[in-house]
Amino acid sequence: MSVESTVRAVTTYRLTEMKQRGEKIAMLTSYDYSMAKIVDAAGVDVILVGDSAANVMAGYETTLPITLDMMIYHARSVVRAVSRALVVVDLPFGSYQGNSKVALDSAIMKETEADAIKIEGGEEILESVQRILSAGIPVMGHLGLTPQSIHKFGTYAVRAKEEAEAEKLVRDARLLSDAGCFGIVLEKIPAALADRVTKEIS
Repeated sequence: MSVESTVRAVTTYRLTEMKQRGEKIAMLTSYDYSMAKIVDAAGVDVILVGDSAANVMAGYETTLPITLDMMIYHARSVVRAVSRALVVVDLPFGSYQGNSKVALDSAIMKETEADAIKIEGGEEILESVQRILSAGIPVMGHLGLTPQSIHKFGTYAVRAKEEAEAEKLVRDARLLSDAGCFGIVLEKIPAALADRVTKEIS
């Protein structure tokens, strides 16, 4: 496959331009070829191959059991279907926490031809983010409700309702942005906080 044929219409640079112009960015999740083909044809800008495949496709109660090999399988299926959208793949639980070298070694890009990876967390995973970015791999952050931390939270309820957690989320968003993340998922947080973060970071 030539380099030209693997460059999709939507890139991280294009997403940055869209944000600067105030344009809406559409993002949906797909786990297989058929759904990804439909989503891509509909004009969605970003397709996430989520570790939620653990729940949706494999029937697990949480996202924690999904393996790197399982994520590679789903990512390959999606990438083969997509010609327009940016494809972002979740790194699964245990592949980047604590050991940043593991994060680089297990980054899914080479095996799937995806466009970027997504990882959960803020300051505590910053070293992994920086190492992955230094290898030329685009990173999307993920803050708020981070399902890989479900046993720490104990619930899927809205996060960052209290001031201390909200301020930490804002700090983490700045750290991820300053490190070079091209985007950040803000999951299940108060709308006012999401608006603040969106306005404060690039």
